[in-house]
Amino acid sequence: MQKEYFDIIVVGAGHAGCEAALAAARLGLKTALFTISLDGVANMPCNPSIGGTAKGHLVREIDALGGEMGKAADRYTLQSRMLNLGKGPAVHSLRAQIDRRAYAGGMKHTLERQDNLDLRQCEITDIVQGEDGLWRLTTKLEAVYTAKAVVLATGTFLGGRVYVGDVSYESGPDGMFPATALATALKKLGLPLRRFKTGTPSRVNARSLDFDKMEVQPGDDRTVPFSFETDTPPENKVVCHITYTNAATKQVILDNLDRSPMYSGKIEGKGPRYCPSFEDKVVRFSDRERHQLFVEPCGEKTEEMYLQGLSSSLPEDVQLAFIHTIPGLEHAQVMRTAYAIEYDCVDPRAMKASLEFHDFPGLFGAGQFNGSSGYEEAAAQGLVAGINAAHQALGLAPVIFPSETAIGALGLYVSDTTVANFQPMNVNFGSMPPPISPLLTSASASLAVMREMKEDLSEKSLYRPSTSVRNTSLSAPTALAIAHAASSALIL
Repeated sequence: MQKEYFDIIVVGAGHAGCEAALAAARLGLKTALFTISLDGVANMPCNPSIGGTAKGHLVREIDALGGEMGKAADRYTLQSRMLNLGKGPAVHSLRAQIDRRAYAGGMKHTLERQDNLDLRQCEITDIVQGEDGLWRLTTKLEAVYTAKAVVLATGTFLGGRVYVGDVSYESGPDGMFPATALATALKKLGLPLRRFKTGTPSRVNARSLDFDKMEVQPGDDRTVPFSFETDTPPENKVVCHITYTNAATKQVILDNLDRSPMYSGKIEGKGPRYCPSFEDKVVRFSDRERHQLFVEPCGEKTEEMYLQGLSSSLPEDVQLAFIHTIPGLEHAQVMRTAYAIEYDCVDPRAMKASLEFHDFPGLFGAGQFNGSSGYEEAAAQGLVAGINAAHQALGLAPVIFPSETAIGALGLYVSDTTVANFQPMNVNFGSMPPPISPLLTSASASLAVMREMKEDLSEKSLYRPSTSVRNTSLSAPTALAIAHAASSALIL
């Protein structure tokens, strides 16, 4: 039986896991990052984009604090746009269409080259805490790994189950294996797990589309990078397109609602407030005859197009029927069928604002495991969890970011249990009424400071690859001062 010790173990190599592992390793801790499949590192199983309203704020702050997402996004941008320029500066948000395969490959290479970090493909099937306070993780191949602190960033893999109409089966995203045994182990450990669900639209072949029937959406003439360390602004390489559903599309949905697992009661998990399925939009906004759709490239070297706004769990034949009612998509050839995925996540109120569990010292959670939605929020939580896992292993005080920052606002949903601040960007755990997201600036108490940074904070970074906390400890007051500096840079 193989046995090995690490300071920090991160389970899951999505966007949360990548940032958590890099943060811990760059702080000088011996770190392991485990994933069910190395082909799924930094995967974008839904929208191939980074940034957007509220989310662009997070990417800028991740970058200012030494994270990787902004740099990677700049390297693999297909199209860049600053959203909401017709509104006040608090809601100006950078969004980039990303080459999803190039991004995933680039992030994987960054992890592989990082000192103090081991990236490994294996499935964690059990986790227990010993009397000595150390965590012991067992793999499917019966290897045992021990660590001072563990970050759970399991995404939608944990107890994952896919739904397409009447068909359902255990699965992770993109047809990968689910983490079924780990879900059982975490329940046995005593974590308060709940079911959640999300979904993704169909992908279609570009050569089967009639782009003349759609509106062209070009990138900005003057592009802006996410990272302050990017010297050359990204280049626009593609255009996106806009089209609209119509009365015929709506009728197909209404005629087949009884075949939707959402409305038949097969899916028990709640979904994200700001990313509803198309059938949910039709029901929720029954007075609207049309909905806007964005047709977006998935990469430079693929003809796959992402149909943003058309997420669905309806049967395959129904999906084809409503897609073919949409202008420009009448003859669309579907390459990947849309699906909903239900999975286990934790009630984040069981955690501190540092993302460490109250009842399990040294155990942290990040990303969709916490019930979040969006790559950017996951990455930001991963950064916070990775930093605090490192601090916990080193015996340092936790780093709590001020609520005036976008990253600090994430802490509201674990440190403040009021309905208004519960679950940013998501909804409806148990019987909780829908919350308001503190990340969305229209609902933020920090409206004056929630705007994207315009100042280079790289010298104030919370960690840098060349700095080891073993030799140069960063105190919690110093970290808070850095975080406050980040928030002050938002005030322009």
